[in-house]
Amino acid sequence: MVKAQRNKTNIRHFPLIEQANLAEKDLFNAHQGYTIPEYINANLLHTLRHYQDEAIRNYHYTQTQIKPSPQHVLFNMATGSGKTDLMAGLILYLYQEYNYRNFLFTVNTNSVLMKTKDNLVNKNSDKYLYQDKIEIDGTQISIVEVERFPRIQQENTIYIKLSSVQKVSDDLFVLKENTMGLSDYERQPVVILADEAHHYSASTKSEKEAENTWESAINKILNVRNEQEQKNLLLEFTATVDFDKEVIYDKYRDKVVYRYPLSKFMFDGYSKQVKRIETSASDEDKMLNVVLLSQFRKYRAYSEGVTSTFKPVILFKSPKVAVSLEANQIFNQMIENLNVRELIAFIKRQQLMDSNASSALSLVYDFYLKNEDDLGKIIREIKNDFDSRNVLNANDTSGNMLEKGQYQALNTLENPNNLYRVVFAVAKLTEGWDVLNLYDIVRIEKEAGTNKKATMAEAQLIGRGARYYPFEIEGQKSYQRRFDNEPSNKQLFLETLHYHTMNEPQYLKQLVGSLKQMDLPTGEDKKNPPIEIKVKSSFKQTEAYKNGKIYYNEVVDVEDEWFDSIDKYGINHQIDISRSLNYGSREVSYQSNVGVNETKTISLGHLDERYIKKAIQRLDFYQFEQLKKYIPLLPSMKDFIYGKNWLNANKLNLFLTVPKEYKSTDVTPDDILNVVIELLKEYEVKFKSGYVKQRGTNKFIGYRINEYLTNYNKRVPEYDTANLFNETMQKIAVYEIEDDFYVYEKAIVNKLEYELIERVKAHVNELKEKYQKSVYLLRMDENMHRESAKSEKLKLHQYGSRMNREGEITETHLQGFQPDFILFLEDSEFYFQIFIEPKGMSGDRFISELWKQDLLLYMTDNQGEMEFEANEKNVRISGLKFYTRGDGQKTMEQLSNMVQIKNQCNKLV
Repeated sequence: MVKAQRNKTNIRHFPLIEQANLAEKDLFNAHQGYTIPEYINANLLHTLRHYQDEAIRNYHYTQTQIKPSPQHVLFNMATGSGKTDLMAGLILYLYQEYNYRNFLFTVNTNSVLMKTKDNLVNKNSDKYLYQDKIEIDGTQISIVEVERFPRIQQENTIYIKLSSVQKVSDDLFVLKENTMGLSDYERQPVVILADEAHHYSASTKSEKEAENTWESAINKILNVRNEQEQKNLLLEFTATVDFDKEVIYDKYRDKVVYRYPLSKFMFDGYSKQVKRIETSASDEDKMLNVVLLSQFRKYRAYSEGVTSTFKPVILFKSPKVAVSLEANQIFNQMIENLNVRELIAFIKRQQLMDSNASSALSLVYDFYLKNEDDLGKIIREIKNDFDSRNVLNANDTSGNMLEKGQYQALNTLENPNNLYRVVFAVAKLTEGWDVLNLYDIVRIEKEAGTNKKATMAEAQLIGRGARYYPFEIEGQKSYQRRFDNEPSNKQLFLETLHYHTMNEPQYLKQLVGSLKQMDLPTGEDKKNPPIEIKVKSSFKQTEAYKNGKIYYNEVVDVEDEWFDSIDKYGINHQIDISRSLNYGSREVSYQSNVGVNETKTISLGHLDERYIKKAIQRLDFYQFEQLKKYIPLLPSMKDFIYGKNWLNANKLNLFLTVPKEYKSTDVTPDDILNVVIELLKEYEVKFKSGYVKQRGTNKFIGYRINEYLTNYNKRVPEYDTANLFNETMQKIAVYEIEDDFYVYEKAIVNKLEYELIERVKAHVNELKEKYQKSVYLLRMDENMHRESAKSEKLKLHQYGSRMNREGEITETHLQGFQPDFILFLEDSEFYFQIFIEPKGMSGDRFISELWKQDLLLYMTDNQGEMEFEANEKNVRISGLKFYTRGDGQKTMEQLSNMVQIKNQCNKLV
């Protein structure tokens, strides 16, 4: 990878992370397979994401497997990745597992402090991260905010002190009444949660004296109990830490417990995409451009079926308060004076001035000009939405964010009752601002800097603004991007943050450098000229093109009456329930020669239906009105719990896989309840995914190749920092392919797809020996019929019993999918059509796509189920395993084996 090459002379190792990773893979390590305690997710408002879960597992490793366990650790995690959620979970973990009751949260800005107060202690805040009632092992826990940790402490209570690091330092070094001195931190063990830790990292000569004082204060608190058994702890959190500096790396190399960089956060889909709109337009013209874009986003969201209030917010970033105030006045006046005639003239002038306008703005201009007759109404809506009452200038004369009213407004911008559409600000919003529906950041050029310090501040702001906004479509929320693989422009307007900046080469070079330093992938949003992809003239002369067909299965509508039992949702519900006990958080006495993988299955007999009722009470999905949305014929909860077509609770027996040393008496009622809760959570996912209104059939329809395989236009996206992902992101490029087996003159594909083409090419001669008439690779690009109903026909849908090769019933998916390639083989006797789908993703995203692979393999294994039209006898349709990098799944070996059974194919058809 390019990134690896750049750093190969300066590789940074972090022993705690490396050791934890090794322990995860070591079957004989007690940490292997550890799962975080159930009480953490049960008491948090948000279920922890996979990487937050990993962070806690890593921390658990340091506290249980390293002796002595480290007092001081650092979590280096991307802006927007949920560090405060992680803190909330760690507070519960340290309270329950190690009896820490006193937590000091400290940061260097009041805005972050106020936000965190809402997160951790203010139950009335929309940002509160805990459940209304915190309960562990049947005991209710209270969280109390204090200015000073009490000498006599209440049972079942967590105390949190929130303070700026400046005040902590002042209180420590300047003794005053009712403040916390060093003796307070010595009396009782304290956990320090230090946010935005890069502000008080390792002392250097270049740091300000105040920051040396902060670090000194933190270290004094950390070390004051070193002679006692239960020590004070320091957990630091930051997105920004410069490990390229030796002094920083030397301080933290053995303290970094988890890293989740911004590039990984974005690649995993938890952020918006980021695009730059580079323009030579004036600040005022940029203002009008962004208003038009923002309002078009709003219209587009509602046209796409976004059901919740969608209010895209604009941030105008200025270098100075005076400039911000002036820009605010210009903006208000511009909105007030806006009229139809001048708007049309502005759009046409912009089109003339910049023929290569951004893709987004080009679509925006087209929309307003096509709706010229309605512009009067549109402008009235713009004037209403962007009225000065809906514009917030988040500065006072000192350049700081105002503490009360403005703080509340800035941190509730997603709230439907908050009408602000525009924020004017200087640099103070780069930390502590937790807005999700920010879609446009505009750089005010007047007096703006272009040096590295300025562009790094911009890059950090872009990273903060890239947080994903979980809007609802058809009542469904997602916390990850949905439209990465959509050929439409949904992502451009619903899942993309635009940074509007100037088109000056030297500045842009500096900005891109800052973005790369942050591992923040962005692309320039420009309208690249489309490239025409033509079907080869030689292929057009063939019989395959003139008379050949490609086959996809039909779909039929499904009535509610069909959903009359639990198995119709793809749920394999058995009377004998077999589950694994989640014992990772229990202390089990193992002998040194016993591995954690040694287990046995025990019978617990009849599963008391009271466990099911209790689990249902804890899961919102199983409230009757909610359940009815997915089981429309369900008459009552009683029928759901006891009915033989549903849970059949009176008949259930429970078998648990447990550690070898367990006895049935070691399994507690809480263990059983947790097993049932996890089972019902899995069923919830399948109820939701299985309730589909259309599903595939086993009838396959042939579509004429010459009608569906046509010339088409496609643009090549450009990502300036795509090299940060290299092999994982798979940058798209244009490849000339002269070989006759490929039916198009060019291929606009990523590296993995091109690798697949080359792998198939290596088998062409072998294929031609058996299929003398036709051997062609068809690229089925959704761009071919982007705006046409034809594209919906050329998709595969699940059908049959939906079992994978292991005999497991798989989830039902409503959406069809179009495999990227078809290998079209033909001889004098029959067609052989093989679907091939390359997949470059990994981890959870790869797993979420496996239903597509199951369908492809199901077709291969169940040829006898397929039906065709009466005049189409000699057709065979199969699918291969996903093609992964380097043919990691041996897909080409599967292909070779498949084509070797030609004689069997004749018998089958």
